[in-house]
Amino acid sequence: MPRAGLDQVAVVAAGAALADEIGFAGLTMGRLAERVGVRTPSLYKHVASQDDLNRQIAALALAEAAEAVGVATQGRAGRDALAAAAHAFRDFVLTHPGRYAATIGVEPTGPDDPITVAGRRSLDSFAAVLRSYAVEPAEMDHALRALRSAFHGFATLQSANGFQWSADVDESFEWLIDLLDRGLRSASPQ
Repeated sequence: MPRAGLDQVAVVAAGAALADEIGFAGLTMGRLAERVGVRTPSLYKHVASQDDLNRQIAALALAEAAEAVGVATQGRAGRDALAAAAHAFRDFVLTHPGRYAATIGVEPTGPDDPITVAGRRSLDSFAAVLRSYAVEPAEMDHALRALRSAFHGFATLQSANGFQWSADVDESFEWLIDLLDRGLRSASPQ
């Protein structure tokens, strides 16, 4: 019989929290079992495998990041929306580095996969930001990749303590937002 209060949602949430603490690469079923106070085989009543756990953490992280960006950009446009999206995304990655790492390289299995659904929500939030710049539909994929690359790269480097220079990291992030804003405005049709 499963431990009272332990279900799939609780196991995935505990796994995500543990990944944030120790790093996604260190997350194992054994460590998670210890965290939730059960023996490792008991976890398999709630998740099918380590891969299943990892995929569920990735879907959770994508959904949470999409929610953060969507809420932050609501009712905003232009640079204001771009900055809100950038800060919400960066804050999510810095607060949840382990669960965010679960999203990197994970392959959706189809259109109904929770990873696909959550990933689409995230892209939709960034696409809404880009629409306020009048990005041409034919250029939308390129623009989304540019934003994702810039924000993902900055946030993951910062999360890994990759900025050792003397310049203030927050100032550098604002500089990046300004650079993207100028580029998007200049690329928009006149």
